[in-house]
Amino acid sequence: MEISGSTGPTLIGKRIVLGVTGSIAAYKAVLLLRTLLREGAVVHVVMTQSATKFVTPLTFEVLSGHPVSTEVFEAHQEMKHLSLPEQADAIVIAPATANCLAKIALGLGDDLLSTMLLTAQCPLIVAPAMDGGMWTHPTVTEHVRTLRARGTVVVDPEEGPLASGRIGHGRLAEESRILEALQTALSPLRDWQGHRILVSAGPTQEPIDPVRFISNRSSGKMGYALAEAAQARGAQVVLVTGPTALPLPKGVEVVSVATAEEMTQALSMRLAWSSAVIMAAAVADFRPKYPASQKMKKQAQIDQTLDLERTTDILASLSAQRTTQLIVGFAAETCDLIAHAKDKLTAKGLDLIVANDVTTEGAGFGSEQNAATLIDREGAITELPLMPKRALADAILNRAHELLRTRESQQAPKPVVGGR
Repeated sequence: MEISGSTGPTLIGKRIVLGVTGSIAAYKAVLLLRTLLREGAVVHVVMTQSATKFVTPLTFEVLSGHPVSTEVFEAHQEMKHLSLPEQADAIVIAPATANCLAKIALGLGDDLLSTMLLTAQCPLIVAPAMDGGMWTHPTVTEHVRTLRARGTVVVDPEEGPLASGRIGHGRLAEESRILEALQTALSPLRDWQGHRILVSAGPTQEPIDPVRFISNRSSGKMGYALAEAAQARGAQVVLVTGPTALPLPKGVEVVSVATAEEMTQALSMRLAWSSAVIMAAAVADFRPKYPASQKMKKQAQIDQTLDLERTTDILASLSAQRTTQLIVGFAAETCDLIAHAKDKLTAKGLDLIVANDVTTEGAGFGSEQNAATLIDREGAITELPLMPKRALADAILNRAHELLRTRESQQAPKPVVGGR
């Protein structure tokens, strides 16, 4: 089989572990193995005991040129559940049964393949195959959502005739789709190479006294996902973050702030450095006008009024100061999502706004997922379904990159067509 779009071996020297589980589609893993070998990969096959009922290990051993592993403790061999993932550039499980998905999602390790995944640090690509409406079962759907949230690449099964004779979603994806997912995982998009992105994240805390403060429910997860995604795609990234409980993203310069004023100063100082600003932080709109220097006592608080004043509108301020930077803002709303987002986009002079309804089930503050609508200054609207925040971050970066590329092409000097 010829892989569409392939101009030559693309996996030369890459060490791939191919996991095969107990599905009738296990025979298709033989074709996938041949495809990986044709692309130049070195492939070690790991089979579950159920998989050996469909295809013999000898088939994979002869084709791969390496012994097939099926047990955690095989006689006179090193501990494969440690050595195989340590040496692998990527792990591909095809086909992956519903049982396999459950074990990965729950962190179970009752055989070589599932135990190996608990120690793996390399990209994981999973291609499910199942029958009888299992793919749409709520438990399977939840496990797939969990895996994607952790960064696992899940190649959705295709629709067609199933082993039972039914027609539905459950057929193992074609080898070309699995190969494409593997190639992407090993060679991630670097379309932001050479750009400098300034990202804000998290809440701000506006002090009432040394103990108390005004804040909001933002977890910072969306902004952190954007910083991680931008860095992975080649950008230099500075993350200006309010207080969160999140681990700092690798490869990203982090500037920690607490108040809206501190965030304003940190972003303004770095605006000229940046080529794009993504303002994902949930900045407090108000702060106490007269914060107390000492802790306020309960007795003194009875009938006391807290005077508030507006904080700096950071988005409007950055937009007014910018030169060529692309500015992306967020609109967290509870009603009239599109109308409010369009008003904010226009009022603050943004290039793109990410609007999300924080009352949507599964997409509120602190969740691992989000759904959003992207609106650009030309009025184009893109609706994005509920998805992991890292996936949404990439979708936002995709649209922002399109806008930046359009702007650069419009600003490029026109070629001079001269005569004599």
